[in-house]
Amino acid sequence: MFAENAAMPSVLGLYETHLTVAGLKTSVDFYRDVVGLEPAASFEERKVAFLWVDDRKTGMLGLWESGTGPLKMRLHIAFRMTVDGVLQAPARLKAKGVEPLGFTGQPATEPVVLGWMPALSIYFKDPDGHPIEFISILDDAPDRNFGVQPLSEWKAKP
Repeated sequence: MFAENAAMPSVLGLYETHLTVAGLKTSVDFYRDVVGLEPAASFEERKVAFLWVDDRKTGMLGLWESGTGPLKMRLHIAFRMTVDGVLQAPARLKAKGVEPLGFTGQPATEPVVLGWMPALSIYFKDPDGHPIEFISILDDAPDRNFGVQPLSEWKAKP
């Protein structure tokens, strides 16, 4: 029996998240071909598919088809990458016909740095308009006053 005041075991990470999508096939294709996730399982009768994030022990994305109704919910998801992966992402996204975006949704040619963390990020949208982020935590010291600016500005700061 556990004591009532015993501490909860530490959370090791986020394993799974789900997004609602208008078209399951379109979204599975996007997350497989653009984001690079490996399909795990699909249940057509339930209109749901799962894709592995990294490996089976690390994470999973669930896609649930909700139909084409006029009301849409936009959810954000960030995929952890290496710094090199985030640096390469804008060109790779463009090559796949996907517009890389900055923090506020404007077209971007380079990643931004979130100074308070600090983290290197690039954003884009999936076929349903969900804002997707590739992110890598930097080893640099945090700078809350930096805000969110392009990587070139982070490198140029004193």
